[in-house]
Amino acid sequence: MSGKIAVVGTGKIGEALLVGLLKAGRAPADVLVTARRPERAAELRARHGVVAVENAEAAKLAETLILAVKPQDLPALLDELAPHVSADRLVISAAAGIPTAFVESRLTPGTPVVRVMPNTPALVDEGMSVISGGAHATEHHLAAAEAVFDGVGRTLRLPESQQDAATALSGSGPAYFYFLVEAMIDAGILLGLPRDKAHELIVQAAVGAAVMLRDTGEHPVALREAVTSPGGTTISAIRELENHGVRAALLAALEAARDRSRELGAATGA
Repeated sequence: MSGKIAVVGTGKIGEALLVGLLKAGRAPADVLVTARRPERAAELRARHGVVAVENAEAAKLAETLILAVKPQDLPALLDELAPHVSADRLVISAAAGIPTAFVESRLTPGTPVVRVMPNTPALVDEGMSVISGGAHATEHHLAAAEAVFDGVGRTLRLPESQQDAATALSGSGPAYFYFLVEAMIDAGILLGLPRDKAHELIVQAAVGAAVMLRDTGEHPVALREAVTSPGGTTISAIRELENHGVRAALLAALEAARDRSRELGAATGA
């Protein structure tokens, strides 16, 4: 990427992205940020040396705009930006549930739009970002979006028709793991362990299991079976999880998350 890049709506994810840009070699003077509160803008400027501007100025100056706002805030933001965004700019939207066609309809005809669904592990450079191109996005635009989000983890291209499913699985995914870890820590306390020891045991088990899934290439069933001895402790626990319908509950939960992603888009008129 060349030229200035703006992060519009620099909350936690937006700040993680700007840190990734700086780590990748972008000059702070070429990274613009906007924030709703002046004190937040001043904090970002002091912490990272980037340029804090108003939304309209960001749209005028930046060749690439990253819209890192909540879906309900996107329509008003697009109305504010539209008069200043020409069709030679790249607009990257990270608003959950909002299709590229909606963003395109609010901007100059022909403006390339890329839709991205990141997740919060981007804050520790372990994010997963799902990328889909709009009607006017070329390979060049998709590669530019990947260059941004590769700085905070990994990226995956998917057809936009699969974005709501990816949001349910990956965008919301970390929360399911936190929920499971929380429950397992509580179980450790019930079994007589101090909270801090239960926390250490479960967190390291989660990290180790995730690394094995990523690095071995083994199917999760194979890895689970390697821990599950006949008549042992693990199979007794698995039986209870199945008896309590944990698998079915997860399937229903992810369907609900996907449906909510669709609803968020519909609520804005997308």
